[in-house]
Amino acid sequence: MHPSRHSRRTFLKSTSSLIAAAAATPYWYSPSARAEEPRSANDRLVLGAIGVGGQGTGIAHQARRFGDIVAVCDVDRQHAERAKERFGGKAEIHEDYRQLLDNKDIQAVTIGTPDHWHTAICIAALKVGKDIYCEKPLTLTVDEGKQLVKLVEQTGRVFQVGTQQRSDGRFHQACEMVRNGRVGKLRKVTVTLPRSTGVGGPFETKPVPAHLNWDLWQGQAPAADYCPERCHFTFRWWYEYSGGIMTDWGAHHMDIAHWAIGVEDSGPLSVDGKGQMPMIPGGYNTPAELTVDFLYPNDVHVHVNLGDEGVLFEGDKGRLYVNRGRITGKPVEELKDNPLPEDRIKLYESRDHMGNFVECVKSRAKPISDVVSQHRSVSACHIANISLRLGRKLTWDAAEEHFVGDSEASAMLSRPQRSPYTIEA
Repeated sequence: MHPSRHSRRTFLKSTSSLIAAAAATPYWYSPSARAEEPRSANDRLVLGAIGVGGQGTGIAHQARRFGDIVAVCDVDRQHAERAKERFGGKAEIHEDYRQLLDNKDIQAVTIGTPDHWHTAICIAALKVGKDIYCEKPLTLTVDEGKQLVKLVEQTGRVFQVGTQQRSDGRFHQACEMVRNGRVGKLRKVTVTLPRSTGVGGPFETKPVPAHLNWDLWQGQAPAADYCPERCHFTFRWWYEYSGGIMTDWGAHHMDIAHWAIGVEDSGPLSVDGKGQMPMIPGGYNTPAELTVDFLYPNDVHVHVNLGDEGVLFEGDKGRLYVNRGRITGKPVEELKDNPLPEDRIKLYESRDHMGNFVECVKSRAKPISDVVSQHRSVSACHIANISLRLGRKLTWDAAEEHFVGDSEASAMLSRPQRSPYTIEA
């Protein structure tokens, strides 16, 4: 089984038990870090779920702890019907997300579509006053993220991105320890992503299934003949719809690197990607082999490779490693006798990612995976992909969000969009 598919399925199931064990270390969380489920029907949100395939159904199911799903939307009728039954059999079914958003009773939406649809749906939802929980990676391009950041600021809506590792105690602890100098001066971060299974092709084109609106599924992407490998889970291995393993898992682990370095509203100074670009016409076209080297302010080097997923922090006083199963290193072992002090740098705490979103919907506070930080972390992934595709090192201006002295690279910060699915903020 592919590591991305397995980890998404198991991560959400295992997080609660793992965090319960982590709570034995009291400085990880504040008492209010875990959300309480509503005690009365009047406290429950009215929700809509857009994109209800595997992950989309998963996040909507989490949201049901705090609200009632009154409408589901998917361009695959089979997905929508399965979701309706799972959610109690009463939800309206829509093929077009705009019809769901027309429901004025809906307060918030979950978005679990393929990546190339995230921005258009988020913009439409923001414009009609919905709060949003959107799966990662947040965007298809850097320019899309800039549009979202601006519109979230203008509308004041609550926007949570599904980078659930921010609500996992191990990652919170690791980032807080790095920010408080427990590895000394941070020198290097090694981000290891799982190996991609996106290798193969050419794939045979087939008739479009009767239950799938293939034109609508493609959206802004270039029109292509249907083949099953382009759709649903394996869409992520096509550059037209996603960014391969660099955005699929990089959205998680680069976010943790940014959180620990303290560049949630900034980014790298340069990026140098090397990879094997697939050259099979009609086959997957994101790199299955890659390394990427970033330089960040204060001479922090971030190296991305493929292997057993995790993040390693190295400083002049020690090393610390964290992944979805463990946190290790001498600085961790020393906590027993030398815990972090009360006056330490404290990072935002959450034990429940969906619960944090719902709490913020009610309080109007900023959620833990806010749009700015997630735009910045996935932007690092996007510029890595641009470097990989161009095959050269690039200088990045994080303040202006463009490449320095490279118009060809800067032109790749956005993509042509197919009519009538162009995105307008």
